[in-house]
Amino acid sequence: MSDDAAFYRNRATVERSNSEAATLQNVKDRCDRAASTWEQMAVRAERTQIMRAQREGSKTSAEPVSEMAEESAEA
Repeated sequence: MSDDAAFYRNRATVERSNSEAATLQNVKDRCDRAASTWEQMAVRAERTQIMRAQREGSKTSAEPVSEMAEESAEA
């Protein structure tokens, strides 16, 4: 959907791979938390983009109606 979401997902993948490669448990835990956070950020970015598109779509559909109302008021 978004370049941001794709970037966040790529970072989550990197952190998961870092977790698998880590030998210390605290490093594994940190990488897992980071991966989870990056994934949450991706979900938020996608949700924001969807809401923005819906909001812009509703503005676009409302504009012709208001323009028609102005034209009929001027006549």
